[in-house]
Amino acid sequence: MKFLYKYPQKKFPYEDIIKTNAKRTREEREYNIIDTGIFDDDRYWDIFIETAKEGDDEEELLFRVTAYNRGPEPAPLHIVPHVWFRNTWAWGHGDKKPSIRQVGPTTAQTKHEKLGERYLQLSPSPGVGRSGQDVQPELIFTDNDTNYMALYGSKENKTPYVKDAFHRYIVDDERQAVNPKRMGTKSAAWYAFDEGEGVPPGECAVVRFRLSRKNDGYLDEELFDDIMEQRMAEADEFYWRVSPMPMADDLRNVQRQALAGMLWCKQYYHFIWDQWANGDPGMPAPPPERKNIRNQHWKHMYLDDILSMPDSWEYPFFAAWDSAFHCIPLAMIDPEFAKKQLDLFTREWYMHPNGQLPAYEWNFGDVNPPVHAWSVFRTFKIERKMYGREDLDFLERVFQKLLLNFTWWVNRKDFDGKNVFEGGFLGLDNIGLFNRSDPLPTGGVLEQADSTGWMAFYCLCMLNISLELAKHRRTYEDIASKFFEHFILISDAMQYRAGGEAKSLWNDEDGFYYDAISWGGPWSHQMPVRSLVGLIPLYATLTLEPEVINKFPSFKKRLNWFIENKHDVAGRNLANMKRRGKDDRILLSLVSEDRLKKILQRMLDETEFLSEHGIRSLSRYHKDHPYSMDVNGQRFEVGYVPGDSNSGLFGGNSNWRGPIWIAVNFLLVESLLRFYMFYGNTLQVECPTGSGDFMHLGHVAEEIQHRLQHLFVRGDDGRRAINDGNEMLDYDPNWKDYLWFYEFFDGDSGRGLGASHQCGWTGLIAKMIHDTGVNCRLPQTPRTPSTAAAHYFDDIFTRQKTMYGRNEKPHHLRRSSTSRSIGMRSDWNDEEDDDIDGHSDNRSTARANSIYLDEETLKKKAEMDEHVAHYVADQLERMKSNDSASQYQDEIEAQLDGANGH
Repeated sequence: MKFLYKYPQKKFPYEDIIKTNAKRTREEREYNIIDTGIFDDDRYWDIFIETAKEGDDEEELLFRVTAYNRGPEPAPLHIVPHVWFRNTWAWGHGDKKPSIRQVGPTTAQTKHEKLGERYLQLSPSPGVGRSGQDVQPELIFTDNDTNYMALYGSKENKTPYVKDAFHRYIVDDERQAVNPKRMGTKSAAWYAFDEGEGVPPGECAVVRFRLSRKNDGYLDEELFDDIMEQRMAEADEFYWRVSPMPMADDLRNVQRQALAGMLWCKQYYHFIWDQWANGDPGMPAPPPERKNIRNQHWKHMYLDDILSMPDSWEYPFFAAWDSAFHCIPLAMIDPEFAKKQLDLFTREWYMHPNGQLPAYEWNFGDVNPPVHAWSVFRTFKIERKMYGREDLDFLERVFQKLLLNFTWWVNRKDFDGKNVFEGGFLGLDNIGLFNRSDPLPTGGVLEQADSTGWMAFYCLCMLNISLELAKHRRTYEDIASKFFEHFILISDAMQYRAGGEAKSLWNDEDGFYYDAISWGGPWSHQMPVRSLVGLIPLYATLTLEPEVINKFPSFKKRLNWFIENKHDVAGRNLANMKRRGKDDRILLSLVSEDRLKKILQRMLDETEFLSEHGIRSLSRYHKDHPYSMDVNGQRFEVGYVPGDSNSGLFGGNSNWRGPIWIAVNFLLVESLLRFYMFYGNTLQVECPTGSGDFMHLGHVAEEIQHRLQHLFVRGDDGRRAINDGNEMLDYDPNWKDYLWFYEFFDGDSGRGLGASHQCGWTGLIAKMIHDTGVNCRLPQTPRTPSTAAAHYFDDIFTRQKTMYGRNEKPHHLRRSSTSRSIGMRSDWNDEEDDDIDGHSDNRSTARANSIYLDEETLKKKAEMDEHVAHYVADQLERMKSNDSASQYQDEIEAQLDGANGH
């Protein structure tokens, strides 16, 4: 793991950021740290923090901090690595108090009732001053307890040494702030790189330390660096295996950082409703009304897990539908973790007893779009395709719980039992005319095209899983039949209304789906806002392989019975049952071919939804034609806003009235690929609308993916759209190759918006690059012919195999002069002893054991080579066939050969 922190050398501009943003209106851009001038003249540090594990013990952790002075002048720097225990003993639940104490000149021992003993082992750092003397760490100690005197004006603290001690000791020079007995529950090692004027420009300060079960008394820097370099080489090899297809270096860099960000946003999450509501025995009781506010119906919640966060810096809490999207890129690199995430949300300490999935911490009872089943099946299929493993236990276990969740949706969100669903804001915050989570100011009920589309999509995902499981247990044929029939009923309700019932959600004149206010019976009113709400019905599509239908006679019999006995419903919704598509497939879809063409005409229009960087969440048509409604003297209006929100709806910190969101684009791409799997080359649409260029839907899906990738990669001018023309971000050699993965993107320019550090669902770009990076059109990068790709693989495999088992001498960072002699000393003095006779053999043996590859590892590598070779050969064949969707077919639909794990 590697982390970069850009640390200004000037005073951090907190006040400037707060005051300037307070003066700005919602129509003005946010004032960010890079706008303050704090990085002018390169007066900052690039601080790389690296973490690695030893090969034979995953709990042996190595850390290296390397800080480069990018400025024009020397500058002092203090690096203070900490080790501390989370204070649970003060809560009053009986936890024993752990301890940390110094046991050597550069070693601290930690003791914990569950973790046992660990040792923080530190190395002196190479000096940066003229003297050349090493920088020795000073170990300091305190307790991780609150400073009640400073915070609340109390007369005394519970402990004499409190958690802000290190700041007071280092910054304020309060010598009495730390424990002179060198013990406590929180400790730090103070490295002061301040000899002379500090670290010279262009030079770096290096700190090495480890957390270990062993107390070696010293840290072998050469062995340490060798292990670190070996882990780096293994990481490079691992990520190459994830995406072995040829692609531009810039794309590979984007993908690598996107996947790394997914891993950095894993975080421990702890919430126990009972303790939150009632407080802790050792602390003041919370106000009684806490038990009766939001989340009062989620008393079963007991969260104590490592979770994937939307952004561990800015959004350090889970969100159900975010997490489902996170699991797609996570499945590429850690399918076990991805499956664990999906499983957790359906366990009894997360899922409500009534079947609802928790939305997010500020209101578990809110409703997120039902994408869990989709993510479960995709994760299952990705693992099977990329790793050759088929986890049917996972698929079946989560599917059983999702049956409860599906029932909850049907019972709670279909107000009149008409198969037309409500659902509230459904993750789309301010997309509607009204706050969709509140009662309508007009009265009536909001019938939502997106909610109904999501439920149809949910039906088809459950049908897909049912058919997959039916290959192993035939009882799932019945459940597949149930979801097939339920989908048809939802489809019918959305498209058609009988007799005196209200109009459907489809507007034939506009060729689009709209939300509608229903007052019961025939009284309803469509709200003609062209938004993502009208595109979501496209998600509900699925192709059935004829072999799959013939494999399951019970499912086939029920399907035929439905067509014969429910001919009115079937006739309106199953025209494609009689029409077979590409490779004799059957199509289930909410939209007919005619409606599909009409929707795509708008979606692919660059004056409406299609931007240079993906599909907008609201049509640009509404820039000059906002839609408004006057209700009881108050005007409600929706207009095109490509950047940050101009309203305070849902906090005003996200915007679905124009910007591009990668997660919903990802589902649109999959839907287009499914349509292509049915229509093939027979259905071609103009893309962009009005351009005169016609292409099949597989190429349309590819075009959208390439446009999304162009958010991140350099253009002809060397700029990245997400950087919004910032010279430093685009061209400075210390900035230009590092990217932020924003929450959403400006619908016109592509500049990054919202949470910036690593918004989890934006990590989906890694999967798009994996799938289409091989032919993504970048500056001076033509489409890769399959013949050239084949030559590329021959060359790569040859070079890869010669690397395995070889451990070349890496380029090392500077090391301290005293590091090799510390292990020989029995005292704590600073005398140097260069005599290391009798120890070189032991260290060489340890080094060899730590970094050389054993036979079992080489065997596993050979097996992975074979799997990658099969994958590459398969992809090459598909490239030769020029079949855009074939590479996805075994990922997004149930197939017979999936039963064999192929």
